[in-house]
Amino acid sequence: MATRKVTAAPPVMDGVSTPGMPAGVVAAGAAVPDDILTNAELERMVETSDEWIVKRTGIRERRIAPEGIAASHLGVRAARDALGKAGMKPVDLELIIVATVTGDMPAPSTACLLQEKIGAPHAACFDLSAGCTGFLYALSVAGHMVAYGNFSCAMVVGVEVLSRVTDWSDRGTCVLFGDGAGAVIVKPASPGSGILSVHLGSDGGAADLLKIPGGGSLHPASARTVEDGLHTLKMNGREIFTLAVRNMAESVTRALKDAGCTLDEVDCLIPHQANLRIIKSLCGRVGFPMEKTAVNIGEYGNTSSASIPLALVDAEERGMLAAGDLAVLASFGAGLTWGAMVLRWGETDGCTSGGTGDGESAIGEGD
Repeated sequence: MATRKVTAAPPVMDGVSTPGMPAGVVAAGAAVPDDILTNAELERMVETSDEWIVKRTGIRERRIAPEGIAASHLGVRAARDALGKAGMKPVDLELIIVATVTGDMPAPSTACLLQEKIGAPHAACFDLSAGCTGFLYALSVAGHMVAYGNFSCAMVVGVEVLSRVTDWSDRGTCVLFGDGAGAVIVKPASPGSGILSVHLGSDGGAADLLKIPGGGSLHPASARTVEDGLHTLKMNGREIFTLAVRNMAESVTRALKDAGCTLDEVDCLIPHQANLRIIKSLCGRVGFPMEKTAVNIGEYGNTSSASIPLALVDAEERGMLAAGDLAVLASFGAGLTWGAMVLRWGETDGCTSGGTGDGESAIGEGD
């Protein structure tokens, strides 16, 4: 098991992308498919009930991408939403990182496909895989590449089409997952703003607790792997629950300490939306009020890498998160991986988030 703290770089003046300055999020965008799968519909598919699903997970419905819609398509909508809110054009982007476990295809990267679709010819592109913690890992990477002067404008996209890797006959997993995308724009930040600290961890010894066994070099796709169901998610929910709460709580505590902040100063907690009981247990363990915690799992289910950016957008729209607020992001996922980030929201190089977007990729609009 490995953990790593990553503190923000010391600031420099004038907002120039120079080694040693902080980086932060200037805007966030989101996109989800129109199609809704309710608990009542799942009752007709597997042996379950709305009451059981809500009690065990807090989920009432989730979004499902229609046939022909892949990760890059949802990612494009979220990307355009974020760019519109930031008042930027795709040509301004210098780096695109896509966090996903359900990319369009093994190669090329979904980031490259998204780059072409939005028209961002100047951007270096790559995908990052860290399960549900992928967005947090990718935001940490982008933040440091901007902070140390490699790039002056980056975009991080968290996107999943988990309906494609869900076993719809397994009531233990099919009730949990949904499809969606979120994106943020990362730029140089003013002193004391942006990403203040990051704590990341992983434990490959727990890899079997959450995995998609088939489709890689160990079990390449074949008639046998399809027949054996190796291309769908396998999960040990009971063990993951305990590890998720413990490791996220530790990361939150350590990230706050590294940032020189206290829990009382935090305006909003943005946790990974995996299970409402996990979120409540995390809040109880660290002593943070649920009323200041972003929760939208009831509407979207677990969207893995898209979970935190979707919750960021939702929190901002509900008035839970405003420019200058101190936010803590926390996540866990396959690997196992986990982490937490402390950031001052929406104050980067003279810009603030909260624009209206370009009208093409808001939550709930058509594909």
